[in-house]
Amino acid sequence: MPVDPAYRPETCHAELGAAFADPVSAAAFPATILRYRNDRWARRVGLAGLDDAEWIGHFGRFEPLPGNFGAPLALRYHGHQFRSYNPDLGDGRGFLFAQLRDEAGRLLDLGTKGSGKTPYSRGGDGRLTLKGGVREVLATALLEALGVETSKSFSLIETGEALHRNDEPSPTRSSVLVRLSHGHIRIGTFQRLLAEGDTESLARLVQHCTRHYLPEARRDSMAEEALALFDAVAGRTARMTAQWFAAGFVHGVLNTDNINITGESFDYGPYRFLPFYDPGFTAAYFDQTGLYAFGRQADTIAWNLARLAECLIPLTPQAGLEAVLDTFGERFWDALRAALFRRLGIMPGERDADTTLIRALFTALRQTRAPFEAVMFDLYGGAARLDKALAGPRAAQFAGAEFAPVIALWRDRPPSDEARIAAPYFGADEPETLLYDEIEALWAPIAERDSWIGFAAKLTGIDRVRQAYGFAADP
Repeated sequence: MPVDPAYRPETCHAELGAAFADPVSAAAFPATILRYRNDRWARRVGLAGLDDAEWIGHFGRFEPLPGNFGAPLALRYHGHQFRSYNPDLGDGRGFLFAQLRDEAGRLLDLGTKGSGKTPYSRGGDGRLTLKGGVREVLATALLEALGVETSKSFSLIETGEALHRNDEPSPTRSSVLVRLSHGHIRIGTFQRLLAEGDTESLARLVQHCTRHYLPEARRDSMAEEALALFDAVAGRTARMTAQWFAAGFVHGVLNTDNINITGESFDYGPYRFLPFYDPGFTAAYFDQTGLYAFGRQADTIAWNLARLAECLIPLTPQAGLEAVLDTFGERFWDALRAALFRRLGIMPGERDADTTLIRALFTALRQTRAPFEAVMFDLYGGAARLDKALAGPRAAQFAGAEFAPVIALWRDRPPSDEARIAAPYFGADEPETLLYDEIEALWAPIAERDSWIGFAAKLTGIDRVRQAYGFAADP
């Protein structure tokens, strides 16, 4: 491959030793058809110079990148799945393929989904459906555009196998996804070491995390460093959860093996975006008790953090961990206030006034069942765009008694960035959305006649969202 100065390979995970991962081989696929490549992020990590054949070689056949791992690594971890502990986890259909640094010097992972069987496949085929890959590409693109800290779908390659699944029409097409993320060390990574009584490896993992992912948590003693790590993870996960709320997003499977220590959302299976505000809205058909419902996500993350705290008790006093855990609710609320106002493009004000506005907004959304994303779109920019909203497609809802307190408060809020309001995206009547039925409609022509026109058009539309909000800039 052509070596770009921006390509900065790393193999930091190897520092942890053989007890943390197993070398594996990728599956040999009967076909490798490139369906998506993220050139914007490839430029940021020095891989945009790959032609399509080279891209497929690295991300479809997993030929090693220069200076990187000679063999992929299937990572070891345990986890609570719907609050039941499972020690038989680990990377069952993915692996860590490579590590590198971006232009800001942050350590990044290139991990896979659907790349074949590993020692942790538990009878599964290690594959990913093409529809699952398409759904993840769409989810990460829109979440990034809406300001959520998320993994990036880096590559999607169709692999030519017919897969059988119980929850969708079969046989169905197959794919392999490569995601770019700020690390795959999970709460479940710590849980495995606690279960095995390996305190020495726990301490080594803490030091690895603070050295490479959470430098703000470096301390002189292990007791201080473990506590500082927990504090950093609590703050980052509070921010991530607040960003989901502001985006109207339901992750769906908030198991401890799906929560990483960098506070970055990843691993999108049965996700949903809200059609309307409903705290009880769930994403997964198998979440029959609503454990991971939209309105319970913050409570779930707090519960998961308590599991991480348990893992750190051998290294630092329990009282300090509990004190940090007690701050999660307030940190989530502060992060939610920041995420919502950033999302709505309005200036924050005094805390009590902001709280009143936020509660008025969500009360109106619940009472009217107005489309969540459309209301967020209409109200963007505060007073500067209010007249447009009051004359737009949802004028009748905004004129109703339920929204009256919101509109009264909105008139006093100036935009946080006047230039953003002029973006062509905000001149439209309707926002870009990604509801369940829309994804099904995008998938149908792919399944029926291999037409990717709708998929490409949706990504173009999502990129307009990204440019309008300005949360994720071009490199």
